[in-house]
Amino acid sequence: MKPWEQHSAVICIPRFDYNAPSSLLLNSHSGFLITCPIKREKSATKEAISILGKYIESSGSDCSRESDSSENVKRRKLDEVEGGSAVAITSILSKDDSQSFRVTNDSAKQTPSLMLVKVTRSGLVLFTFPKGSSFDPVSIVTQLNQSLESGELKRPLWCHRIFPIQATCMLNEKEVSTTVSNLVLKYVNDKSYRSSGPLKFAVSYSRRGIEETEMKTANDKVSEPNLCVLLDRNKCFSIVASAVKGVVSDSTVDLKSPELCIFIELLPLSGVPNGSLIVAVSVLSGDLVSTKPRLCVKSLVLDPKAKTKAS
Repeated sequence: MKPWEQHSAVICIPRFDYNAPSSLLLNSHSGFLITCPIKREKSATKEAISILGKYIESSGSDCSRESDSSENVKRRKLDEVEGGSAVAITSILSKDDSQSFRVTNDSAKQTPSLMLVKVTRSGLVLFTFPKGSSFDPVSIVTQLNQSLESGELKRPLWCHRIFPIQATCMLNEKEVSTTVSNLVLKYVNDKSYRSSGPLKFAVSYSRRGIEETEMKTANDKVSEPNLCVLLDRNKCFSIVASAVKGVVSDSTVDLKSPELCIFIELLPLSGVPNGSLIVAVSVLSGDLVSTKPRLCVKSLVLDPKAKTKAS
């Protein structure tokens, strides 16, 4: 079956937002990093729009950042009927040829735009919320997982994992340490953490296979001596562990049954200057992750390896 035949109706894929890389260099953004089979990125994008739209809409209201001026925007609306309810995907094409999308339900209530960001590696789809968005991607992914486990939501065909991005920052010691500290503090406060023993945590640092190229770039740039250092896995682990202990002094690494997991994901962004590396950072509870065979966000499909072979 053709990839587009997997969907009950045609969903317009938004164009890449080419302003996103510069915004990510200057500001922290939340969003979602999605893994999918290679050469199935478009199918995964369509599927993600359909899935995420439901949970973004139900997670609360937020102000839209886009102007409705007819001189600056062109709108295309496509209706997708799922389970008897109509969902409209509104694509917004602006003058700078970047495009984001909004998801609306039949009451014309809108969620904020999600930006589709171009990446340089196959098998990945990256969406970011506008700067300052109040939506919580962790809560959205938690609801999604609960719906999958209850059988309310059918398991996706193309989206293998959806990693919720709480924040982004430049890959340098100060920004990584500050971002991790803030997110751990938020986690501890939100969970009303009460210490009955050491806080068990684990760290995942994914360089997405681009470390060889970037290490060479970093070594060639004398002006960026710390860049090469931060690409080293052990150095990154050390910085993150220090940040955690700075917030919760009674904490210890536990790779088998961690209470919280800190994820550092190097984003292979297109359109950023050489030597400018951006990471996505999230602090997740143990129920959102799997520890075997390695620490990662829970899979949405039952057998991702089989899906990859089938595709």
